[in-house]
Amino acid sequence: MPVTDPVADVLTRIRNANQALHEETQVPSSRFCDEILRILKEQGFIRGYERIPDSWPPMTRVYLKYIGPRRQRVITGLKRVSKPGLRVYRPASGLPRVLKGLGIAIVSTSQGVMTDAAAREKGIGGEVICQVW
Repeated sequence: MPVTDPVADVLTRIRNANQALHEETQVPSSRFCDEILRILKEQGFIRGYERIPDSWPPMTRVYLKYIGPRRQRVITGLKRVSKPGLRVYRPASGLPRVLKGLGIAIVSTSQGVMTDAAAREKGIGGEVICQVW
């Protein structure tokens, strides 16, 4: 069955693997989803990701991150905001602050995919894709 919301599929696979304390998971690959993974890596929520060569359909392996000897989760919450049935657009002044700055919102802007802080700094708004904390 085809996936109607690939971003939600990627976020759900990461959330499920994180809850089960898996070291890695595989998600469907696309340029947009890779941009979301790039931001998660830059912000320290995942260890890394890599495209799986010669896989069909194209897949990306995501390496999850845990802290300390008791393997505490780095990602405690992951929420899809804008959905295919209800898009959520915000101006720069209306971008959400996730947990008063402890988390991030990923925003798709006219200048690319970036965090809420970067979009606020540049003074541009866009579609709020998801929140991570």
